[in-house]
Formats: sequence, C-alpha cells, structure tokens
Amino acid sequence: MRAFPILLGGLVSAPALAGPVALKPLVDARLRYEHVDQAPLAGDADAVTIRIRSGVEAKAGDFSLLAESEATLAISEHYNSGLNGKTAFPLVPDAQNIELNRLQLQYRGLTKTVVTVGRQRINLDDQRFVGSVAWRDNEQTFDAVRIEWSGIEHLKADVTYAWSDRTIWGVDGGNRYGPARYQAVGGDNVFATLGYTTPLGTLTGFAYLVDQDEALVLRNNSQTYGARFAGGRAIGPKAKLTYLASYARQSDHGRNPNRYAASYYAGELVFELAAFRIGGGYEVLGADNGIALTSFQTPLATLHRFNGWADKFLVTPPDGLRDAYVSTGYGWKKVGPFASIDLTASYHRFESDRLAQHYGDEIDLQASVKHGRYTALAKYASYDADRFGTDTSKFWLSLEWAI
Repeated sequence: MRAFPILLGGLVSAPALAGPVALKPLVDARLRYEHVDQAPLAGDADAVTIRIRSGVEAKAGDFSLLAESEATLAISEHYNSGLNGKTAFPLVPDAQNIELNRLQLQYRGLTKTVVTVGRQRINLDDQRFVGSVAWRDNEQTFDAVRIEWSGIEHLKADVTYAWSDRTIWGVDGGNRYGPARYQAVGGDNVFATLGYTTPLGTLTGFAYLVDQDEALVLRNNSQTYGARFAGGRAIGPKAKLTYLASYARQSDHGRNPNRYAASYYAGELVFELAAFRIGGGYEVLGADNGIALTSFQTPLATLHRFNGWADKFLVTPPDGLRDAYVSTGYGWKKVGPFASIDLTASYHRFESDRLAQHYGDEIDLQASVKHGRYTALAKYASYDADRFGTDTSKFWLSLEWAI
C-alpha cells in the first residue's frame, strides 16, 4: 500500500491545476469461452467468463488522473480457476474478481518527460520481461513510479521503481489451492531501459532487478542485464523485412535461495509481402552450467505471447528451454463491413537447453475479425508432449468491445 500516500499527495495538489478538465471514459469488455483438454485429467475445462474494465481519465493541462475498476464474472465455472478448488478440471487462471485495476496520476512535461505515479499498466518493449498479461481476464498491474524521458533526439530513457506486483489472481489470491498465487507481491523492483533509434531499428539496453518479498516467490529474485535490436526495412514496393536480436545474462539477486547464472538469446526474422507474412525465430532461456537445477526466468512478463499459446512453459524448466518456431499469416483490410480480417498459424519445437531433451511440439492457429469497436477471435493451441508435461489442447472464442 506504499503507492497511495504518494498518489494522494499528488491529488492534494491537483486542485491547483489551471484550465478546463477534459474527461475520457474507459470501457473494455470481453466475453470469452475457453475449452481445455489436458491429459491425464478425466474432465475437460469449459470456462465462460466476462471481464469488464471501466473507469475515467481526467486531463487538465500537463496532468491527468486515471481511475479504473476491473471485474470478472464466471458465467460457467466448469473449470479450475486456481482459487475455486475445482482441481479435477484443467487450470484456466481467470478467477472471479473485482478490484481497483489502475489509479494513477501522470505528468507530461515540456522537457519531454512523463512521470506516472500509482497503480499502473506497464508494458516494456515486446513484454518479454515486463508486461500486463492482457490475455488473462485479470491483468497484471504495478504500484510504481515510472519516469520516461526523451529530451534528446532518437534517445529514450525509461526507469520504473515498483513496490508491488498486482497479480492475475485478483482479490481472492492466496495459497490455498497452489503455490505463489498471491493477490499482490511486495518488493523493490527496478526496470530500466535506454533506447536509441537508428534508420535500421532501435537498439535498447535494459536492466531488470526483480526483488520480491513473499517466501514462495523468492526464487524469482534476479538481476538481468542485456540488449535488444529490433527494426524493419522496406525491400520493395510492397515487401518488408522485420528483425529482432536480443541477448541477456541473468543471475540471482536479493534473498533468492539459489545461486545461479544463465543466458538468454533470441533472434527473429519476418518477411512481409503486401498482406502475406512468413517468418521464424529461435529463443533460448538457458540453464545454469553448474549442478543446480536453475534456469533463466521471466516471472513478470506477458508469458502467453511466448513459447506457445498452450502455456506449458510459463515457468522455464530447470534444464532451460529452446524454442524454434515458424509462423505465417495473412491479413485483409476493409473487407465488406469489416475493418480487418487476420489469419495466423505457427509451429513450435521445444527442447531443453541442457541434456538435449525433446520437450514436444505445438501448433497454434488464430483468426480475428474487427468491426467498429468489436473484435471477434477464434484461437486454438495443441501441445504434443515428449519428456515434459502432458498433451494439452485449448480452444477459445471471444468477443471484445472497447472505447
């Protein structure tokens, strides 16, 4: 709760703001069906949930105040939410919930400085290390102070101190039905990036210090330092090449009971020709070279975006993970009444970083349609296990409306 004395201090001075106040409503509603078939559980999960985020943002001069609630209702609770005790079903971590999702005061200064204080959404770069986990109904937010500065052309610095991670488990979060399902995790976390934009892409150096207080997550405490380069280049009238390369080194930090060091590296190349795209990549979350069963972890990331949509590798296995993947897709703009239609297919081959074990393969498929403020989505993931986890298939249907 250390966020709110600071935030309230800002609110006390808010009346001193001059000029008219502009109000912007915030509404984001999603109805979703998720089906999970996971061996060896006899029952399948069938979750029907509706999530509504609603709030308002008030702007006056260089200042803005944003307040947003979040509520999730299980219309059909034929699934294990992680907190409802229905462990005979596969896990769908969308627990019923009502909470304060965001409450932040923001200043945008003349020196190209943005300061945000309070409970806020933080998505850094591609969210590989810090993200809001927007795929889940209850998103991850942080009680934090964040400073973004871009006072020098082509250069941007972004530094955050977060003293609380508000997790996806919501107000009923606890450890009654599984480890480390806290509502919130206090600590002293620092996220820092420094990016420089070039004609070929953006080079970013980063440092992520995760220092959490709760006993069951001390193993997540780490210090990670690295760099990434991401960009794109036109290679013809309708052709484009996008690329990504990243490397990081991680070791234990704070009260982590493990002593380890492990590397991360990733590369991706995507070719686009008009509406068609095809690409592939290789990502490695390394294992420690010693005898300790420790590996590179990213506990604050938007993990659903990486290593397959079946979510079998939300925690990196002790022997690390190597993910070789290819993907293809096609997107249409302005098709009849629809603003866009997009199709995506991808394939992953998973192996360990240590001991050369094959972990399995996964196929992911997705179709999405946008019309006005509505987005409809159908999505499928099929994981074929080998020496890790169990065979799992998932299917989603969702309808989202936002302003």
